[in-house]
Amino acid sequence: MSNDDTTGPRGLGLAFDPAREPSRPRDAATVLLVREGGAGVEVFCVVRHQKSSFLGGAVVFPGGKVDPADADPAWERRCSGLDPRALGFASSEGHARALAVAAGRETLEEAGVLPLAAPASAEVVAELRGALAAGRPLADLLDERSLTLDTGSFAPFARWITPEAEPRRFDARFYLVPVPADQQASNDGHETTAGFWATPRAVLERFERGEIQLAPPTTRCLELLQGAWSLDMALAVAREQSLEPVCPRFVPGDPPALVLPGDPAHEVPSRRVDGPTRFVLRDGRFVSEEP
Repeated sequence: MSNDDTTGPRGLGLAFDPAREPSRPRDAATVLLVREGGAGVEVFCVVRHQKSSFLGGAVVFPGGKVDPADADPAWERRCSGLDPRALGFASSEGHARALAVAAGRETLEEAGVLPLAAPASAEVVAELRGALAAGRPLADLLDERSLTLDTGSFAPFARWITPEAEPRRFDARFYLVPVPADQQASNDGHETTAGFWATPRAVLERFERGEIQLAPPTTRCLELLQGAWSLDMALAVAREQSLEPVCPRFVPGDPPALVLPGDPAHEVPSRRVDGPTRFVLRDGRFVSEEP
């Protein structure tokens, strides 16, 4: 494993170059589906396809880019409203709604789960997933069945922006979405190759043993949730989080690191997320550490 200044950890498909002219990040949405389990709150994770150019092979939460159709004004009548904090990481109500719609759409695509104001059967959700994969707009599919996306249950959790040194950049809003204890989910078999429910602590332990790869935002979200024993506790954690953007800065060196706001090497002096202020590249993994 090289610690060259323009190299990211093996398996994540990252290519950091401190001299790169920053590209504009694209809006994206990520969802932490959480349910209560015997050992505490469980979160649904998927494994990105090894051949994916971005975060290939990594364990992530369902999510993806915001599409233009997510901002269609027609969504106002097909959404249950917005969490009061949703405007905290959006420029307008319409923008906040588009982000939440993208979160719901991506959750259906990548996890086979669709939070609805009035729950639908597993068969209906599977039909919607298949029709969406075939190219049908989700808004049309919900209109046909008089279904409403329960965007009001999407609790804003975090906002992470890809470092400027990476060419493919995303401004990702993270949502915490509670689901029933018996909620089933599955990966899509295309962009992702596996899916599983586990406690945050169990996922972190697999990462620490070198069995899986995690990106820093995923690691930090899991760290924040690992003490949650109920959905109420998980939602309380979400409400405590700042929604100010966290944009790590790549710092070359031996070893290189990604430093967060509040770190001595970051231009933003105050912390925007609890926990250590840097991720240091050790043995091919970005490990959470204090400076």
